[in-house]
Amino acid sequence: MNINFFNQIQALDFTGVLQLNISKGAENNLIVSVLLNNEQCGDNAKNLIPPLTFNATPQEFDEGFFEQIKAPIQTVSGVMVDMEKFLKQMEEVKKQSAMEKEKTEKAKKEKEAKDKKFKDGMAKADELEKEGKFREAWMKVPDITEFPEKADEIRRRKTALSAKFATPSLFGEAEEPQPEPSQEEETTADCPIDETGNCQFYETDEEE
Repeated sequence: MNINFFNQIQALDFTGVLQLNISKGAENNLIVSVLLNNEQCGDNAKNLIPPLTFNATPQEFDEGFFEQIKAPIQTVSGVMVDMEKFLKQMEEVKKQSAMEKEKTEKAKKEKEAKDKKFKDGMAKADELEKEGKFREAWMKVPDITEFPEKADEIRRRKTALSAKFATPSLFGEAEEPQPEPSQEEETTADCPIDETGNCQFYETDEEE
C-alpha cells in the first residue's frame, strides 16, 4: 500500500473505532472490509449498519482505496453521532415529560385539596346557618384572599349572612325588639283598679 497509509487514515473524518479486515481472495485479489464502531452510541440500530467490503487487486487498492471509503465512512460516522444525539435528546424529552407530568399531578392534587377545603367551609357555614348561628356561619365562610377565584360567591354568601345578624346588646346577647304599649295599657297604667277590676276615676274638687 501507499507509504502514506496512516496519514490518509488520520485524514479521514470519523468518530469511533475503524476496523479493517483483510483477507486474500481469488486471482491474487484482496478482500477488505471496513467497519466503523462507535461505543458511545447507545442505539443498538448501529449494529444493523453493514461493513464496507471491497474485492480488488493490491494495485487498485493503492490507487483508490481511500477515495472509495472516505465518503461512506464519513456518512456512517455522522449517522452514529446523530443517533447518539437523538438518544440523548429523547432521554431529555422523557425526563422533561416526567417532570411535567409530576408537576401536573402535583398541581391537580393541590387543586383538589383546595376545592375540598372550600366546599367543606361552605358546607359548615350552611350547617351553622340552619342552626341559627349566623355569626359563626359567617366566620366559617372561606376567605377571599385564599380563594380569589371564588370572590363573588364568597361576597354573596357573607352578605346574606350579615343581613341576618341581630343587633348585639351591652350584655353580648341579641336584643329582641320590645313591642310598644297599646293605648288601653297606657290608660290602665294611669287609672287605679277597684275590687271589681274596673278603673276607678277620682274627681278632684274644683276651687270655688
